[in-house]
Amino acid sequence: MIQSIPLKKLVPSPRNVRKSSDVLADLQLRADIAARGLLQNLVVRKAKRGKFEVEAGGRRLAQLQALAEEGTLPKNHEVTCLVIEGEESEVREASLAENFQRLAMNPADEAQAFAAIIEAGASTEDVARRFGLTVRFVEGRLRLAGLAPCVFEALAQGAITLDMAQAYGAISDIDRQAHVYAELQDAWYQVTPETIRRMVLDATVRGSDPRAVLVGRDAYLAAGGRIERELFDDEASESWIDVVLLEDLAQKAMDDAAKRVAEEHGLAWVRPTLGNYVSHDLVEGLNRLPCEPAPLTEEEARELSELEADYDRTAAILEDEDSDESEVAKAEEELVSIDRAMRDLNDCPPVLADELKSEAGAFLVLSRNGEPALVPQYYTETEIVDEDEGVVESVDAGAESKRKSGALSQRLLDELAMQRRDILAIHLANDPALALDFMVFTLADADGHDWRAKKASTLVGSVASGPVTGFEAKDAPASAALAEFAATLDESWRAGETDVERFERFRALSDEARSAWLGHVVSRTLVASLACVGDRSAPLHEILGSLLEIETAHWWRPTAANFFDRVAKARTLEALDAAGGAELVSRYAGSKKAELASAAERIFSGNFIGEADVKTRAGAWVPEIMRFGSPEEPVEDETADPAEDETVNEIAEQAA
Repeated sequence: MIQSIPLKKLVPSPRNVRKSSDVLADLQLRADIAARGLLQNLVVRKAKRGKFEVEAGGRRLAQLQALAEEGTLPKNHEVTCLVIEGEESEVREASLAENFQRLAMNPADEAQAFAAIIEAGASTEDVARRFGLTVRFVEGRLRLAGLAPCVFEALAQGAITLDMAQAYGAISDIDRQAHVYAELQDAWYQVTPETIRRMVLDATVRGSDPRAVLVGRDAYLAAGGRIERELFDDEASESWIDVVLLEDLAQKAMDDAAKRVAEEHGLAWVRPTLGNYVSHDLVEGLNRLPCEPAPLTEEEARELSELEADYDRTAAILEDEDSDESEVAKAEEELVSIDRAMRDLNDCPPVLADELKSEAGAFLVLSRNGEPALVPQYYTETEIVDEDEGVVESVDAGAESKRKSGALSQRLLDELAMQRRDILAIHLANDPALALDFMVFTLADADGHDWRAKKASTLVGSVASGPVTGFEAKDAPASAALAEFAATLDESWRAGETDVERFERFRALSDEARSAWLGHVVSRTLVASLACVGDRSAPLHEILGSLLEIETAHWWRPTAANFFDRVAKARTLEALDAAGGAELVSRYAGSKKAELASAAERIFSGNFIGEADVKTRAGAWVPEIMRFGSPEEPVEDETADPAEDETVNEIAEQAA
């Protein structure tokens, strides 16, 4: 039964199933009880000498007692309790059930609640301070309140995840959000946040889109797809309206192609993606298998030798001044054919050993020209036992043994080519605008095309690989911003079939569009670095960071998962010392590492109740190695075990 019991008669029960707690969360609970009173009754059981043991609500009891000790509440404060009876096992079950039955608020409920408070006159800062949250968190929930009603309802009912809801919010057009949501209700394939974001941002798809090329105009129309054309549109520039239908047809086409490719190559599995590259998410949890170009067989080596001899013999006809025009024309045609045959022999993609195929798989991507392409990298879902041998690095299978041309001897051709190169170079060097366009185009055009294709430049600007394979900071603001930036790039120039056509289309883009591509292709080449001495040091990054006036704290916050759980306890206490001094350190020094990491995450995210100056310092704190500054003053190499701060250690020892 429900009964009001004086606080001084309540004591903790040794049977309460909750043994761990969060110091910061306890402080927030204490502030909430002081402001609004106890919103949920305690569950108690009669004990000896008129006492009542609290079986469920130990945290609430502790904060009530703390408020009484500091004089906020009287010691005989009446507390509403549910008094239960029964055997010890039944009481323990009640305690367990009380904890299990608690349900965190749905993000939609939080959004509505925050919106109602703000409509009543409060600001986002008021809400954040009142509930011990960050302003950014509150603003994020308020954006959810502005979603299309059908999307918001789906979030409230748990039909879509928070990530999906945020993807719908990539645009403010609620009609577009509702349209995409309705279309996706019939999707048979797995809908991801990336799919939603792509569809809400792209109201229509051009006829030159890789998905459209893959499906085909006739198949799309036969399935009920609609197409709109302006006066001067052609099939490449026309607009395909039913994006969901197109994605559905494209996914089915890729699934069918993946099955055929798996059978053709004898692989255990081939997984398709509508993207033009294999993302980290796809390979997460997989192990890459070693592969290298297949060596030439004796017959192929003999054939290559014969082709080289034929080439030199035919080239001699061109060099002979006595050769008539018909012989020269015939020789030129033969040289083209011979050169193609030599390339086919030399340009062999990496292959996998037959004994590995039974458990090997690969990925099928959708190339920029709308064709399914098997990526010549193979993976297995089982662990590779002998990792000491390492992965065999593949040799460049596209290397040529001898570069031929349809004109003169090899030596002369090479010399003339180098001289012609210098002529072009001096003119390009004096036209920086054209040089910039050529550089950006070359770096951007490297994506999604035949890796064996002949290159016009040695420029390389692919995405720099990080030191940790498969890692991706999915929830980091900078990573999300990069993805959103890439989604805004004008890729219409990719519709060109040849590099010449693509270059002409690229130069026709606006200055703003080409400038965006410049930032994209350069930014993605940056290697991973830290502001420290050692292998991770890149002093030029410090110069760039200073010129850009980067404040790391605005883009990265330390959490338990990305920092505090993975450093020594003394390092976390040092951070607390920087934010709140010895008083803050002493408050948490006796906590276990996991509890300390959780508390530190809340403090440095600003999600806690505390003094304004402490919150300010905590919100600006990041490890020194994450800051951008002068390259002349790098911090100590973090790979070493740094000495612990004496003051911090003293406080920790006293607390222990």
